[in-house]
Amino acid sequence: MTEMTYTRMGNSGLVVSRLALGTMTFTHGSDWIPGVAKVGLQDAQRMVDVALDGGINFFDAADGYSNGEAEDILGQTLKGKRNEAVICTKLGFRQNDRINNAGLSRGHILSSVDGCLKRLNTDWIDLLVLHKTDFTTPMEETLSTLQNVIDAGKVRHIGVSNWPAWKVAQAVQFQRDNNMSQFVAGQYLYNAVGRDIEMDVLRMGEELGLGLMAWSPLAGGLLTGKYDLNKLEDSDGRLAEGDFLQVSKEQAQIALDALSSAAEVHDATQAQIAQAWILNKRRDHTVIIGASKLSQLETAISAANITLSADEMAALDAAAAPGRRYPEWFDDMMKDELFAKVLA
Repeated sequence: MTEMTYTRMGNSGLVVSRLALGTMTFTHGSDWIPGVAKVGLQDAQRMVDVALDGGINFFDAADGYSNGEAEDILGQTLKGKRNEAVICTKLGFRQNDRINNAGLSRGHILSSVDGCLKRLNTDWIDLLVLHKTDFTTPMEETLSTLQNVIDAGKVRHIGVSNWPAWKVAQAVQFQRDNNMSQFVAGQYLYNAVGRDIEMDVLRMGEELGLGLMAWSPLAGGLLTGKYDLNKLEDSDGRLAEGDFLQVSKEQAQIALDALSSAAEVHDATQAQIAQAWILNKRRDHTVIIGASKLSQLETAISAANITLSADEMAALDAAAAPGRRYPEWFDDMMKDELFAKVLA
């Protein structure tokens, strides 16, 4: 039986399961991203119940998932169980053709939060995440509006997704200078072959108190081993719609081989090892798991108890390690020189 583990979300008192059930697959029938959104209300109810029974208290949604249908379904499945759940939802993407109905302006945030609350059938959002950057709206307007919805009791914690590290740092400093509630979560693409955020985002989050919510832990299904790397476009999965990973086939194959080796040792699937790798990286990492079938969810939950050895972690770390960039390599060189002098 799986024993779920929990962590505080960043520099906050919000306790969440280290696995979060993503709702990107939930839909009432929308044609939003064909092949991804295909879980109706009845199956979604089963998934939410299994997640809760498995110790998952963390649920991730967005107002853009199937044009709000995912939020509506999540709200229905949690009816009578709201206090058992930590709900994260996101806003920022365009909802319709009205010119102001997108981005992170005051008007769009306020109307979007009210819409999220209505669809989720709740009085509050535990964690509101800005789904994208908005380089046209003044940052001060965005942050002051977030403070407004927090002060109104509609939102309890805030975070970002897909923001560059420098912009997060700029925002957090503004929040600190003005005694505002600070971002406590960063939702980013992170998996064994997509590791760009190791360059600066993860370091930034550790320094500024943002916990990681890793999305696409299986790299769009690539790390399950079900794809032919040379014929991605011929598959029936998400990567057939386009390669958003931008990872070389050579690196991907090395990572798959390392996952396969560890999977044999642990009598697990490659997907479980890929999720476990993120959980084993740092104690405050959380992983968003998505599923189109109940069996996929049950398998994913089991990954919460897999402990990888130092050798297994090293093999996976080396498989698709991001190249060091300046000034990172220079900084590392200076550290090595300093340590060498101290030890001499």
